[in-house]
Amino acid sequence: MVGSSPAAGAGAAAAPLAPAGPAAQVTWLGEDDTRAFAEGLARRPALADAFIELHGELGAGKTTLVRHLLRALGVPGRIKSPTYAVVEPHEVPGLAIWHFDFYRFADPREWEDAGFRDLFAAPGLKIAEWPERAAAFLPRADLVVRIEVQADDSRRVTLLAQTDTGRALLP
Repeated sequence: MVGSSPAAGAGAAAAPLAPAGPAAQVTWLGEDDTRAFAEGLARRPALADAFIELHGELGAGKTTLVRHLLRALGVPGRIKSPTYAVVEPHEVPGLAIWHFDFYRFADPREWEDAGFRDLFAAPGLKIAEWPERAAAFLPRADLVVRIEVQADDSRRVTLLAQTDTGRALLP
């Protein structure tokens, strides 16, 4: 895994970071790097009550990252994408996890009907793929992860911490 250090001053202020620039950027050369990143993220205590947005085109590796993260957190069994269900709940001792995929989200009434407001208000880890499709309803993410496929099939990953919790999740 190739990385760069956080932007100057990224961890210095207590106020949320301005969305002007990345706090960190890493390159995943392959799936082993994705797994290593997820395992490192899983070891951070701040993850227990964080909201992470995942951005990237189809096939960028969002769901792969989530699967590695959930495995690293101890989620057993098959980990499926919530593309059709919109949300998949998981639980490990001491941690509730909700994996959202808003790719097919189209009806704003679904937000209330499905109880998503309550899920986001509850303690636990929330991870959202395709958050831009539900942006009007989502709280501000602690950490925004943008995954871009490069010509050589590596991934350029930009991490933007928007809160103190997000800064605690940076590598």
